[in-house]
Amino acid sequence: MHTLHISLTLLVFLVALALVFDFMNGFHDSANAIATVVSTGVLKPQMAVLMAAFFNFVAIFVVSMKVAATIGKDTIDPGVVDHYVIFGALVGAIVWNVITWYYGMPSSSSHALIGGLVGSAVAKAGTGALNAAGLTKTVVFIVVAPVMGFVLGTLIMLIVSWLFVRSTPRKVDGWFRRLQLFSAASYSLGHGGNDAQKTMGIIWMLLIATGNSSAASKYPPYWVIIACFAAISFGTLFGGWRIVKTMGQRITKLKPVGGFCAETGGAITLLMASFWGVPVSTTHTITGAIVGVGAAQKMSSVRWGVAGNIVWAWIFTIPASAFMAAIAWWIGTKIL
Repeated sequence: MHTLHISLTLLVFLVALALVFDFMNGFHDSANAIATVVSTGVLKPQMAVLMAAFFNFVAIFVVSMKVAATIGKDTIDPGVVDHYVIFGALVGAIVWNVITWYYGMPSSSSHALIGGLVGSAVAKAGTGALNAAGLTKTVVFIVVAPVMGFVLGTLIMLIVSWLFVRSTPRKVDGWFRRLQLFSAASYSLGHGGNDAQKTMGIIWMLLIATGNSSAASKYPPYWVIIACFAAISFGTLFGGWRIVKTMGQRITKLKPVGGFCAETGGAITLLMASFWGVPVSTTHTITGAIVGVGAAQKMSSVRWGVAGNIVWAWIFTIPASAFMAAIAWWIGTKIL
């Protein structure tokens, strides 16, 4: 493969831009990790954010790096990767993230990044630049992840209801207020483990293209791994408060028991996806789990209109970020 030669300044700028995206990913998605535990009153927002950020980083010791490999090697043809493609992908994803954050819509940072890569690569080299196998896996999980979250959230809720059928509401509440600390931590572990790797994959892709890393290596360089986990943790720490309300209260009202079931269902889905090397949307997953918990209690307890609006944001994310990335790629070819 032809090695791309770019200045050190440009390389550092693009790595920094990727870490800005990673920070925004944590900022944008912190609500997913903390909305349930905050809305049930188990933790104050500040404490919830601290815990989520800590477990985002701890995921570095728990999760394999298969997702980074999927993004870095299996999404687009490595031969088309250059600084313009990476710039376009990152700018497209960042712009879409800012728009959805501003309007308080819990869209997917992950799919914004995938859309950005697709738009940028197609703008440069046409649809032949896309890797069908890797992209198919990601696109299939746009549906599979929220469905898994929904099914697991519903099942766990039904099992818990059956197990605690003779307990008083006060006793159940007391138990699950404590258990929710465990489920929220598990979810943050799954979130950090899957999401930090997406940026890792982008940086790795750039380093391989510029000859600063080997395509044969199984993992990205250690400094990339640490930088990406640190960036997403700091992003979570600063928290996207606008989305907390949507996720925690507007879809369905949650009690501690419901929060535990939603977070546990979401955490299992994310950790399994990371094990399979599939980059999934943490937003889709937790939303599916919250809707599943609400539906297990009573179908009418879910505000389907709000859930429907969120689905529209999902549908538009990849095409919208791809379109923005294609424009950013063109601008990049003129200014970089």
